[in-house]
Amino acid sequence: MSRDEKELDQKIKAYFDNLFSGVGASQQLFELKEELTINMKEKIADYRARGMNDEQAFREAVISMGDLNGLVDDMRKLGQDTARMSIYSSMDNRISAGFIVVGVLLALFGIFVMAMTYYMREEGVAVAGNGIFMVAGGMLFTYGLLTRETARKYAMNKVRAALYGLSIGSILFGMFSAVVTHFSVGETYVSIASLMVFFLGGVGLFLLLALTESDRRKQ
Repeated sequence: MSRDEKELDQKIKAYFDNLFSGVGASQQLFELKEELTINMKEKIADYRARGMNDEQAFREAVISMGDLNGLVDDMRKLGQDTARMSIYSSMDNRISAGFIVVGVLLALFGIFVMAMTYYMREEGVAVAGNGIFMVAGGMLFTYGLLTRETARKYAMNKVRAALYGLSIGSILFGMFSAVVTHFSVGETYVSIASLMVFFLGGVGLFLLLALTESDRRKQ
């Protein structure tokens, strides 16, 4: 990220931090600020494409966002309603815990079935094919882990967490397809080709997400 981009990001963050300065920190506030930040960056990029410099684009983006005082008031009221906030966070954490549990169980199921078919003297393809459960389990586990609020970090945006899950799933599927292809075709270069397509795509998506990650740490 260039120096200008970093300065612009800091400016946007400072703007929303100042706008919501009277609102208590919460998962809901974090999600709202993240969504508003994404919208503002899109507007700034659009104004830049029209030939404006960063300062002009920022001012125009602020104006185009309209009056956000209503959102500030809503978040302030929600922050005062501690019971409602607690229920919201608790429900989200239960859902994320469900994804984590299902993900782990799917991965373990895949391991056990692979072991069973191996000792049943099944063909290599039949044994390796059960690895698809581990791929699905890895995706669900990743999503559940990232959408879980902790004492130190806010939960990640659900769309972004799903993309992380997709990247991990793509990497695991690349390994899975390489093993299955090896047993099916018996040609090492074909297995490497199968691995390369999905593995590189997954790593590329993961790096893109990691390099554009926002700070989720609680103050």
